[in-house]
Amino acid sequence: MTDAPSTPRAATIPDRPSIDGLEDTWSQVWREQGTYAFDRASAHERGRSSVFSIDTPPPTASGSLHMGHVFSYTHTDCMARYKRMAGFEVFYPIGWDDNGLPTEKRVQNYYGVRGDATLPYAPDFEPPHRGDAKSLKAADTMPISRQNFIELCDELTVKDEEAFESLFRRMGFSLDWDISYRTIDDHSRATAQQAFLRNLARGEAYQSEAPGLWDVTFQTAVAQAELEARDYPGAYHRVAFHGADGPIHIETTRPELIPAVVALIAHPDDERYAALFGTTVTSPLFGVEIPVVAHPAAEPDKGAGIAMCCTFGDLTDVLWWRELQLPTRSIITRSGRIQAEVPDWVAGGPGEALFADDVAGKTTFSAREAIVAALRESGDLDGEPKATQRKANFYERGEKPLEIVTSRQWYIRNGGRDRELNAEFIERGRQVEFHPAFMRARYENWVSGLNGDWLVSRQRFFGVPIPVWFPLDDAGDPVYDKPLVPCEDELPVDPAAQAPSGYDESQRGVPGGFVGDPDIMDTWATSSLTPQIAGRWRDDPELFADVFPMDVRPQGHDIIRTWLFSTMVRSHLEFDSVPWHNAALSGWILDPDRKKMSKSKGNVVTPEDVVKEHSADAVRYWAASGRLGADAAYDTGQMKVGRRLAIKVLNATKFALSFGEVEGNLAAAVTNPLDVAMLAELRDVVGKATAGFESWDHTRALETTETFFWTFCDDYLELVKDRAYGGQGDEAAASARAALRIALDVLLRLLAPFLPYVTEEVWSWWHEGSVHRAAWPTTDDVAVGAGGDPAVLTAVGEALAGVRKAKSEAKVGMRAEVASLVLAGPAEWVARVQLAETDLRAAGRITATPTYAEAETPEVRDAELIPVEKPKA
Repeated sequence: MTDAPSTPRAATIPDRPSIDGLEDTWSQVWREQGTYAFDRASAHERGRSSVFSIDTPPPTASGSLHMGHVFSYTHTDCMARYKRMAGFEVFYPIGWDDNGLPTEKRVQNYYGVRGDATLPYAPDFEPPHRGDAKSLKAADTMPISRQNFIELCDELTVKDEEAFESLFRRMGFSLDWDISYRTIDDHSRATAQQAFLRNLARGEAYQSEAPGLWDVTFQTAVAQAELEARDYPGAYHRVAFHGADGPIHIETTRPELIPAVVALIAHPDDERYAALFGTTVTSPLFGVEIPVVAHPAAEPDKGAGIAMCCTFGDLTDVLWWRELQLPTRSIITRSGRIQAEVPDWVAGGPGEALFADDVAGKTTFSAREAIVAALRESGDLDGEPKATQRKANFYERGEKPLEIVTSRQWYIRNGGRDRELNAEFIERGRQVEFHPAFMRARYENWVSGLNGDWLVSRQRFFGVPIPVWFPLDDAGDPVYDKPLVPCEDELPVDPAAQAPSGYDESQRGVPGGFVGDPDIMDTWATSSLTPQIAGRWRDDPELFADVFPMDVRPQGHDIIRTWLFSTMVRSHLEFDSVPWHNAALSGWILDPDRKKMSKSKGNVVTPEDVVKEHSADAVRYWAASGRLGADAAYDTGQMKVGRRLAIKVLNATKFALSFGEVEGNLAAAVTNPLDVAMLAELRDVVGKATAGFESWDHTRALETTETFFWTFCDDYLELVKDRAYGGQGDEAAASARAALRIALDVLLRLLAPFLPYVTEEVWSWWHEGSVHRAAWPTTDDVAVGAGGDPAVLTAVGEALAGVRKAKSEAKVGMRAEVASLVLAGPAEWVARVQLAETDLRAAGRITATPTYAEAETPEVRDAELIPVEKPKA
């Protein structure tokens, strides 16, 4: 809620105001005074409609922030500040996304360690490195226990978060730092585990032994939303399978998977292979009998038009395997190597020795070389391999192509295998306002293109444990269909370190005992619950009801498929509701080559030095100049403009307040036509700036306000200077001074969301309280005089510009007097200039009454100039 209207006091103006040091001064004041605190009692008393709640993106606490963070968080902060001034209780929490793979990678690079679940915990462990292990290869890092590794993750993320908080405070983000969380803290873990257990109880979460994408470097399963298609060098091999009527050639980039072939597949309309459908062939080298079948996903114009389906080379293999109900003959293990044992279907055949001696246990690269050599020797390789660039799936953070391995994983239903549920998620998306609106299509395209459920289990260390144990049968094998789960009031739990109810630790891993699920949740499985975590769904139902569904989710457009959609999934399944009413999507920051800035590309700019050089207000100005959904270039030139604007706010305010006080009612004192006209134009600015924020276009609000502010400084202040100093009498001076005070009061509030530091500084010169708790201006604040004509200030400003131009072209100083001139223009323009002729003459040093004439466009003619004589030396 905004404060009561601030009563202006006598101005106290520094002798030499400066924007330097404002961040340190005012960030400390805001912290001590709780300027941005969410007033929970007021919010509850006034009701949900009085709250503006923000599902703030929790930045990944691994390494350093970059300009992309500053860009997008500024957009959100401008809206938060506007809503706070508009009278809302703003729920603006901050979280840190500190679990998952990015943190583990940073810990490995920082300390030179890697987790090993087989090792015991070492009390008082001291890592071999601190900050200087990035050059080490993974194999050269020290293996340590799971718990020691987790402790180092906790230690480092806390350090990173302290640095992040310092920058966020310096940027002036109006977060409520008392509403904070970490995605790995007890509350977040308990919330994520409770949501998962409820998904499990309703049948929305399930486990399955199935083929899935696997990153051999990070040793973890990967979800569809985390894929990135990249070019990868390979070669086509033309290989002969053996049919009754001769060879059938296929072309493959992965000949090492010939032992895993389960079928040859062609398009049902491909006449070349129609006679083969329903027959079998034998595989080269291994002599395994293979069926030839039809499927519409086969591509007749690709390669030979017939492909081998192996389990599993790519996602198309998985599709064929599932839809054609083909057998599973998987040979690639989680390590990325071929299995060490000869498969049953190869054993006893012609290729048994080849597999055992040259393929088993090898990397896919070595196995490929061995099989290609054998194919060449057997004559089953037609010609030599032809180099190509093939598209391969990568984990978005990985460096090697993903493999597809069969493993037991946990999934949450997301409509990827259920058309009815898929349609429900499409409809949910239509209940959210996307800003900009075209971003909804990206959401719908992603949802409609899903081909599997959400894989939420990961084979890592630092994350939220899957809260499940499994009983062991008499042979010591897990009974997967009878999971043991904790009660909600026991959460959070760690099945790797705690026994389930009814068991003790001595029964872990023994027949008749239990085993804990070793996996953790995907980081998105926790991040998808940020409204529930920040709003305290688990333990504070009153607060949750006051802030949920939240008003806005601000985020990058590149994670619509992950964070936005996964949050929609959890809210739909748990609450039958959208998680927020608006989604505000920021664009990317581009480097000078118009490429996205990212840590992985090494082209990021860190904000700390930029903020110190240009000021936080200047950097915020650059960021706020970018519209939602639009990519923006990193532009220090724009920051320099922002710095000049901030300095101009200081100087213009000092100048405008220097004319002395105005007693009584300010609005009643404004009588001069130029003053009334200026406030009338400002009234339009207030309406447009407000409309900009209400339509989620903060840039429009900034542009409208800034344009008027420069006119106010360059034209109006110059025009009224003489009058404000008393050169035209007391009443005329009072009108100018009152208009200046009214305009400044409004302009500072209009600029406050964008330039929080400088506006707070100058506001403090003549107001009690914070400008950021003052009410957002309305048109009533500038409703003075008999309406006023906004075009008067424009017309007189054009006339003054014409006088200045004449002096400049004559190469005389601006203090030169104008003995005579003609002001020509349309009749309406002339009439408007005449209303403020006295101010124009004073500002332009025009000593005689101007002559007026009609013309199509405004211009100054026949100016007779009297240069100011320079004093003699």
